[in-house]
Amino acid sequence: MIRRAYIIGILAAGLTATAVHGSPVYARLQSSAQNFQHYFHALKSSGASLSPVERFVFSLVLAKAKPAPEIQSVASQRRS
Repeated sequence: MIRRAYIIGILAAGLTATAVHGSPVYARLQSSAQNFQHYFHALKSSGASLSPVERFVFSLVLAKAKPAPEIQSVASQRRS
């Protein structure tokens, strides 16, 4: 009985993981994480003397900001 419950739990967790992987929320989270990582590394290599906490905060703010239309078009051309 306990073994059957473990198997059902593992199957349910696997199905949940595959359902989340294909959802638009997951894609948005992944995109935000990539933007954060890009800004974090860019701020590190910019030569500005920022502490890791400052880079973290600025990266969060920049990742949440919507780019201007001309910057967005240039960014989409670079990714292609």
